[in-house]
Amino acid sequence: MASTDDWRRQFTKYKADVKARGKPFYPYAMFHDTVMSLVVVSVIIGLASVWYFTSGVDPNKCGSGDSCLLGPRYSAPADPATTNFVPRPDWYFYFLFYLLRIFKWPNSVILGTVGIPTVLLIIAFLLPFIDRRMERRLTRRPVAVIGAVLVVLSMGELTYKGATAKEALASEVVQAVPTWAQRQGFAGNAQAVAGAKIFASSGCTACHTYLGTGSSNQGAPDLSAEGKKGRNKQFFVQYIPDPAKFGNNVMPKFDFDNQQLSQLAAFLMASKGPK
Repeated sequence: MASTDDWRRQFTKYKADVKARGKPFYPYAMFHDTVMSLVVVSVIIGLASVWYFTSGVDPNKCGSGDSCLLGPRYSAPADPATTNFVPRPDWYFYFLFYLLRIFKWPNSVILGTVGIPTVLLIIAFLLPFIDRRMERRLTRRPVAVIGAVLVVLSMGELTYKGATAKEALASEVVQAVPTWAQRQGFAGNAQAVAGAKIFASSGCTACHTYLGTGSSNQGAPDLSAEGKKGRNKQFFVQYIPDPAKFGNNVMPKFDFDNQQLSQLAAFLMASKGPK
């Protein structure tokens, strides 16, 4: 690390060079950066305005009443009941996306989503204040070079893993039902098997886990041993259609008929942990 005298000498030299040959970063370069930032933001706002005011609510009117210069305002209506759509983040968040697959809810998810990125940002922020040497040759900065290479490689690997990670669709989860029935011991219970298929095909494993299948989100519990909690059929029949009545404001309502509710109740009551 450079001494205080070396730093002052180099800074004095820098000021002399600026005075003799050029202009300082502030305010000249900062002014140019500010102007270019305003230009970029203005272009984005302009394009968004053109898109909005040349398109209508109905995408079928493009080319007639609406010109749709930059595309329709809407394409297909959203389907909140779909169970086959797999949400994916933008590519530059793939590394964080894959960290969520490594650090599971609820024990370590904070470490993966907040802890590790925050520590890396703090290190990047403090590095210029810690290492104040004037040396710029990479061959004489092995620690910095190795650290930068490791960060790039790790983020690249996590980005690749996140881009190629495959999520289980509802049809794939349904294929696990026979294994569930065998491990839980309700293979001979037709009601429970039917309820397991409803559970697997309705997107329940998007928040719940069951015998290692699914992902735990929003604090949703594992249901592999739900039948050990002593809850009866009436409880599940009333709870599943409207969990908010029981104080659960996170879980959505499900529109199942009475037969489906009975089958789901039979499935959950028969789920007492693998035998």
